[in-house]
Amino acid sequence: MSRQDGRAPDQLRPVKITRGWITHAEGSVLVEFGGTRVLCAASVQDSVPRWRRGSGQGWVTAEYAMLPRSTNTRNDRESVKGKIGGRTHEISRLIGRSLRACVDYKALGENSILLDCDVLQADGGTRTAAITGAYVALADAVAWMRERKMCPGDPLVDSVAAVSVGVVKSTPMLDLCYVEDVAAETDMNVVMTGSGAFVEVQGTAEGAPFDRRALDQLLDLAVAGCEELTLHQQEALGR
Repeated sequence: MSRQDGRAPDQLRPVKITRGWITHAEGSVLVEFGGTRVLCAASVQDSVPRWRRGSGQGWVTAEYAMLPRSTNTRNDRESVKGKIGGRTHEISRLIGRSLRACVDYKALGENSILLDCDVLQADGGTRTAAITGAYVALADAVAWMRERKMCPGDPLVDSVAAVSVGVVKSTPMLDLCYVEDVAAETDMNVVMTGSGAFVEVQGTAEGAPFDRRALDQLLDLAVAGCEELTLHQQEALGR
């Protein structure tokens, strides 16, 4: 089955990772999954949250937001509304959990790295693009710290990437764009380490429940997609 953009069901959208997109951030990346574009900026702080002080361990966290015209119609900024939405909280926590899966807190020392992930343009898969790009920004921030001897060791023990999969018109597909996402009978986001371990699997039947065979097909697609995204990350980092 050919998709509306001409891709095969098991094909990623064009992926582009541009490092150093912000001058002032210790690490920054513009990541593009087709029409989805997310700016990821890593900020280093020589402190940790109050509950972490004295532990000798660092912390990594993330914040996610969408610009007002990242979608077809303008959405008010959540800062203007005076309340952060549940979806924003959920995705922020997901990105943070995903990145922490590849970090050795002791090797980071009592330092924090905050990843700001801002969606400039949304065409499906914003959270998976954010995770994939944020890892590269995190790696650059860690390199910046190690150059300044801020870390007792190497905090990055692995890499992490994420991709969406779903069943559209009874066909399992990789890396859904927006029109596929809204039409999906089953929708799933999968986060994996570069070594092939699962960090998180979020799957929902939007219509009829899915069976084990469909789950296995989607996970196989996601594994292949994350492996390819890991190669993109390594290429961007010159590894």
